[in-house]
Amino acid sequence: MQHSKSFFGRALRLRLAAGVLIAASFAPSPRSFAATPSAPAATRTVLPGRSPEVLLLLDEYFDFTRRTNPESASGKGDLRFNDQLSDVSAPAIARAVQEQRAFLDRVKKFDRATLSEADATDLDLLEYSLTIAIDGARFYPEQQPITALSGPHIELPQLYLSIPLQNDQLLADYATRLEKMPTLINQHIANMRAGLKAGRVPPRVILAKSVDLTRGLSGDDVVGDPTRSPFFAPFRTRPPDDPLAARGAKAVRDQVVPAFRRLAEFLEKEYIPNCRDSIGAAQGIDGLALYNANLRRETTTDLDAAAIHKLGLQEVARIRGEMLRVIDETDWPDKDKYTGDEKFARFVTYLRTDPRFYYTDEKSLLDGYRVIAKSIDPELPRLFGVLPRLTYGVRPIPRFAAPSSPAAYCYPGSIRSGVPGYFMVNTYDPSQRPRYGMWSLTLHESVPGHHFQISLADELEGLHPFRTQLGYTSFVEGWALYSESLGLEMGDNPRTPTNPTGRGVYTDPYDYFGRLSDEIWRACRLVVDTGMHAMGWSRQQAIDYMLANSAGTELDTVSEIDRYIGWPGQACAYKIGELKIKELRSKAEKALGPSFDVRAFHDEVLGAGALPLSVLEKRLNRWIEMQQKDAQPPKGSGVARP
Repeated sequence: MQHSKSFFGRALRLRLAAGVLIAASFAPSPRSFAATPSAPAATRTVLPGRSPEVLLLLDEYFDFTRRTNPESASGKGDLRFNDQLSDVSAPAIARAVQEQRAFLDRVKKFDRATLSEADATDLDLLEYSLTIAIDGARFYPEQQPITALSGPHIELPQLYLSIPLQNDQLLADYATRLEKMPTLINQHIANMRAGLKAGRVPPRVILAKSVDLTRGLSGDDVVGDPTRSPFFAPFRTRPPDDPLAARGAKAVRDQVVPAFRRLAEFLEKEYIPNCRDSIGAAQGIDGLALYNANLRRETTTDLDAAAIHKLGLQEVARIRGEMLRVIDETDWPDKDKYTGDEKFARFVTYLRTDPRFYYTDEKSLLDGYRVIAKSIDPELPRLFGVLPRLTYGVRPIPRFAAPSSPAAYCYPGSIRSGVPGYFMVNTYDPSQRPRYGMWSLTLHESVPGHHFQISLADELEGLHPFRTQLGYTSFVEGWALYSESLGLEMGDNPRTPTNPTGRGVYTDPYDYFGRLSDEIWRACRLVVDTGMHAMGWSRQQAIDYMLANSAGTELDTVSEIDRYIGWPGQACAYKIGELKIKELRSKAEKALGPSFDVRAFHDEVLGAGALPLSVLEKRLNRWIEMQQKDAQPPKGSGVARP
C-alpha cells in the first residue's frame, strides 16, 4: 500500500529542516534553527479585546520563528530574510535555546485568570510549544540531521518549490541562498562530527541511500552543465544569456556542487562507518528517555509505549476483520477456496502481483491521481462550510529523491506568498504503486487532508498569526487519516445515518480494501514503532509484521520501516489523532442528535489551526455545549429557535 509523509512534518522541521514543518512538530526546534542577523521587526498585531502585553509577546515570538527559519518565512510570504538560510551552528543554536527559555519565563508571568479566553489559549499553546521544544533540545537533534527521508541532500534541492520566485529580485535572493549553501553544509558536517564524538549517531541502515543521493547532486555531469541540477530549476525559463541564470549556474557549479561533494565524502568515509548497527531508540545513547519525549511531542498525549502498543494490536484486529469481509465482495477467483489468515495472505499476494492493479508508465499514474483529485473537489461543500482559498496541483516527486521517498507527500504553499500547494506523487517504479490505494492517498495528502487543513490554518483571520504556524503531528496527521474516511461520505452513494453501508468514492471493493489497508497500516505503526524503539524488535520483524497485515508492497514497506527507525515516535501520531477526532465527532453526534451539522463540526475542528489533542477536546466540548444551548427552545415556546 502507498504511504506518505507531509513535508509539513520532518522536511519543514529541519530546514526547512522539515514540516508535514517544524521541529517540535509545531515550533522551531531550538536546536534545529538559530538566530539570524537582526532585521526590521514585524508589524505590530492589533486585535480587538486582546491584551496588548500578550500580543506583544506573541509578536516577538512570531518574529523569532521567522528569523530563525528564514526558508519557512519566505514560504509564508515574509521576505525580510529572503536571501538567508538557517544557521544551525552550535553557537547560534545555543542562542536560540536561550531565547526560547526567555520567552517561556515571560509566558509564565501572566495571570491567566485575568485574561480573555483568546489570550489565555494563545499563552497555553505558546507555553506548551516552548516546553516541548526546550525539552527536545537536550537530545541534540541537530547532530543527526540525515535520515532515510530527510536531510539537506533531500530538502535543499526542493526548496524552490515552496518559496516565491515570481520576479528578478526573488530569483536574485534564491541565487544568494545557493551561494550560502556551503556554510550550511559545513555546519551540518560539524554537527554530525559532534554527534560522532558524543556517540549520538543514527542507525546505519537508514543512511543506505544517502551517499548516492548526495553524489547525484554533485556529479561531473552537473559540473559540465549546471542547468541539469535541481538547484537550477527556477532559472530554466530564463533566456540563455540572462545574467540571473548565469549567476545561478555559477553558484551551482562553484558553491553547491563542491559543498555536496564534501558532504558525500564525509558520509561515506567518516560518518556512516561509525554509525550504529542497532535500530531502536532505546539502544541509542539517549535511550528510552528520547523515545518517551518523542511520543509525548508527536502524540500530544502522555500515553507510554506499552499503552500505544496495546492500542495498535486492538486496532489491527478490528480492521483486519473488516478486510476479510471485503475480500468476499471482490471478483478474486479464489476467494472461496481459503479462510482466515491463509485467505488474507493469498489475497494480498494477488493484489501485489496481478498487473491489473498497476499502471505501466509514470504519466498514466500521475494522470490517474489528477483525475481523482479533481473528482474530490466538488464534493467538499457537502462536508465543509469554509474552504481554503489556496489552490493545489499534482506533481511528481523529483527524480533524484524518488527512489528513497514515500509514495506521496504534501508540499504546503501560502496564499500570502503566491505559492500553491502541491500533492507530490512518487511515480518511480509504477509496478510498486497500486491503484487500489490512490483514493485514500489523495484524500490524505491533498483535500480534505493536508493541503486543505494546512491552507485553512495559514488563512486564519481574527487570531494572532502565531497560530497559523502550529503543526502538532497528532492533529495534522490525525486529520489527514480521518480525511481518508470522509471519502465514505462523498460520491453518489455516501455513507449517512440512513445509509450506513454507503461506500462513497470507494465504489470498487478493491478501493475500499485499499482504504482499509491504509488504515491498518497506521494501526500497525503503533505496534512496530513501539516494538522497535522500546521492545527490542528487529527491522525484519517489523517488516514482516507490516507485510502480514496490509496490502503494502515490499518497496513501500521497507521504505516506511526505515522511516520509523529514523524518526522514533512520529508514526504513532496518525492513528492516535484520528481516533480522537472520531471520538469527538461521535460524542457530538450523540449529544446533538438530529441537529448535528457535519459541516459546522468540521469547521470547528479546523477553525483554530492545529491544536494539541487535549486542547482540541476542550474546544469541541465547549462547541457541543453551545450548540445544545442554541437548540433549546425559549421559555414559554414549544419550538426551537432558528
